[in-house]
Amino acid sequence: MCGIVGYVGKRDALDIVVDALRRMEYRGYDSAGVAILDGQGSLAVEKKAGRLENLDKQIAEVGRDSLAGSTGMGHTRWATHGQPTDRNAHPHVSTDHKIAVVHNGIIENYAPLRTELEDAGVEFSSDTDTETAVHLMEREYTVGEHAGDFVAAAYATLRRLEGAFTLVFTHADHPDTIVAARRSTPLVVGVGDGEMFVASDVTAFIEHTRDAVELGQDEVVVITADGYTVTDFDGVVTGGKPFHIDWDLAAAEKGGYDYFMLKEIAEQPAALSDTLLGHLQDGRIVLDEQRLSDQDLRDVDKVFVVACGTAYHAGMIAKYAIEHWTRLPVEVELASEFRYRDPVLDRSTLVVAISQSGETADTLEAVRHAKDQKARVLAICNTNGAQIPRESDAVLYTHAGPEIGVASTKCFLAQIAAAYMVGLALAQAVGTKYQDEVVREFEALEQIPQAVEKVLEQMEPVRDLARQFASSDTVLFLGRHVGYPVALEGALKLKELAYIHAEGFAAGELKHGPIALIEDGLPVIIVMPSPTGRALLHSKMVSNIREIQARGATTIVIAEPDDDAAAAVADHLIPIPATPTLLQPLVSTVPLQVFAATVAQSRGYDVDKPRNLAKSVTVE
Repeated sequence: MCGIVGYVGKRDALDIVVDALRRMEYRGYDSAGVAILDGQGSLAVEKKAGRLENLDKQIAEVGRDSLAGSTGMGHTRWATHGQPTDRNAHPHVSTDHKIAVVHNGIIENYAPLRTELEDAGVEFSSDTDTETAVHLMEREYTVGEHAGDFVAAAYATLRRLEGAFTLVFTHADHPDTIVAARRSTPLVVGVGDGEMFVASDVTAFIEHTRDAVELGQDEVVVITADGYTVTDFDGVVTGGKPFHIDWDLAAAEKGGYDYFMLKEIAEQPAALSDTLLGHLQDGRIVLDEQRLSDQDLRDVDKVFVVACGTAYHAGMIAKYAIEHWTRLPVEVELASEFRYRDPVLDRSTLVVAISQSGETADTLEAVRHAKDQKARVLAICNTNGAQIPRESDAVLYTHAGPEIGVASTKCFLAQIAAAYMVGLALAQAVGTKYQDEVVREFEALEQIPQAVEKVLEQMEPVRDLARQFASSDTVLFLGRHVGYPVALEGALKLKELAYIHAEGFAAGELKHGPIALIEDGLPVIIVMPSPTGRALLHSKMVSNIREIQARGATTIVIAEPDDDAAAAVADHLIPIPATPTLLQPLVSTVPLQVFAATVAQSRGYDVDKPRNLAKSVTVE
């Protein structure tokens, strides 16, 4: 969602802030703005709806000299309250033009606060919930019991706010200090040499420092050029959680590819290998953070997987493996629906929450609901120390590295691999797999990165196919068993990137309605089951293909290279290496990612920044 950055130091703040906003564009936004303090009691603000290029033009028009200073902050906004217009863009300023604020999230009690302020004579200049915070801050600073004390006034303001938010305050009369706070939405501190940063993401400041501090729930940080202090909302020192960023600047840049997404597709073998690394010790699967005892796991009698979007498809794939290995019933739920339908949970229920960012609002609320019902929660996450893992009983981190492209690729494969390890950990705990069987399954997983590498080496024919079908209005996807959620993911990628109507179906459902969509020339992409691993399903899929071919469909079949029956019914064949059935999604997904990205490129779209989408959805 929104991207936030703040800087106090010795360099030109405008350059630092704008560059940081550019690095966080992947989060999705519809307006951008900056606030710079000149150190002499003045605050300069420029903001503009649309892309960062619009803000750049505005800065050029007013002149960079008017934005000189060594303290500043910036914001890219994803509209929640108020339309994406210039007046609603951040930063927002106080009536005396001394205080500026940027904000990510939602202030849930903004309506009564706004009424209170308007009754006191405050005139609002935007439609946002954010503006209530800056006017509250102005009142606390000018007439409250903390008058003249910038930091104390900020704390007093924060204690009045409800919701899920990150806020950053600056004051023109205190140009050496920034106050920032986090409640649910992410915020990290960058510790430099004579300079300090706050940001939504380490990508914002990784060029300048690798030393960072993670803020937890309901924590506040006060930064100056010389250091920082982390406390709770009452001012009690907590210290934060220091960590070192172990990926470099090149990981956040395109590395010679036209788009981040193409680079991230190519990084999938490494992402899988890194996710698996170190999780088999003495013949047993180990998690990253384990606050569940072996007995807790043995007591599990039902598993829920909760997730959103692509992570939900990873959960659907996980269901097949976990049920097969553990014989425990598994339900996969959209996190946005989970708590609203009153699911049956108790201490014997394990809820597996999958979230790339660890801050996904719907998934976080599903986790909290599960905890309220005394269920155990295990998180699969790509962001160390994010809110969902912090509130979970156990954590398995995916080590996919930063994923800049909005449409997930390498994190999806890493999530599947992590979910498989969760299944093996459960199987060893409940006793449905012996140690040697766990080792054998894990070793099969370890062979998959090499198989993905082989797939990536053979993608030029897939790109040619994508260019051939780039003008299609509709593309359908079919799958069976684990191929069904792969078909759903393939359709989602095409929707996200190319804005084409695409649907994924379980192939057995064709004659229950979807076959009515088949018409002459319609491209249908089929994920073929293994002829050896799932022979019965394979023969049924061949029959499905013949049915749609008879009605004019053009078939694009993803199958093992020696699958002669699939080749006989394929208008176009995409070969993938033979793998164990449960692991096939890790290789069959890759051609669908490449196909979607190439169609989008052929249609002239930016595959890193699909319209209307954001990387991390931090409000419900």
